[in-house]
Amino acid sequence: MLVKEIINEMKELIDRELENTLKGEIEYQERIIESINYSLFTGGKRIRPILLLKSCEAFSGGYNQAIPFALAIEMIHTYSLIHDDLPSMDDDDFRRGKPTNHKVFGNAIAILSGDGLLNLAFETMISHTLKNSNNMDECERNIRAMDEIARYSGIYGMIGGQVVDLLSNDISMDEDKLIFMYKRKTAALIQASIVAGVILGGGTDEDIENMRKFGLNLGLAYQIRDDILDEEKDEEINKITYLTYNNVDESTRKVENLSKDAIKILELYNTKDMKFLKNLTKNLIDREI
Repeated sequence: MLVKEIINEMKELIDRELENTLKGEIEYQERIIESINYSLFTGGKRIRPILLLKSCEAFSGGYNQAIPFALAIEMIHTYSLIHDDLPSMDDDDFRRGKPTNHKVFGNAIAILSGDGLLNLAFETMISHTLKNSNNMDECERNIRAMDEIARYSGIYGMIGGQVVDLLSNDISMDEDKLIFMYKRKTAALIQASIVAGVILGGGTDEDIENMRKFGLNLGLAYQIRDDILDEEKDEEINKITYLTYNNVDESTRKVENLSKDAIKILELYNTKDMKFLKNLTKNLIDREI
């Protein structure tokens, strides 16, 4: 099966499970469910939950036990986008070709929708852990995966990166600070997805650290590739990106080197099926949109 076919199949699974998760009893809070659904189902690529499930599968041969964590990652990612778009943050009018959440539902509901998604992410993981841990080892893996997701999502991860982005005009931005931001704002949730998947799949501590490095390389390469693709648009608004400090050729070489380092890590596992992760890495790095 081609990578695109697998991605589409996985997206259908994730969308179906997200819909099921949001089928709880609704009374007077219907508006927030409508707002959450609006942002959750606007054509997201589902790359992070797919990375989590496929990383788990590579180490365990299956991923059913990891689905609640994959859903949580997508909820956290979506909450961050809703809040990023707010007037007090990036002040964006459109996301994926549609009006941003606050443009449709207002600032207050958009804020609450982001808050609700973040909370629901942990509700989903905790509920699964309490109800479906068959033994102490499984329970510990679930808790450890939650810990990784929490830390990579927080002030030392994604939120920390967003702070640097928000203050970029006030802190004498340089290339080191930019890479710091990229590691946290972009790479952190990618690392969280991969590391949580490996933990849930029963990977060893060595596996976890190897795949953590894989996620960092992939996340940085993904972001710098974005910068190359968005060069003209970013120049128009004077946005600071990797191309502020490096030309296109240098940036392209950096993406190639990061992607090669990522693939080398996957090649350490010649007894495991890493084909999809290798192909997905190449697709993400070579993409034209």
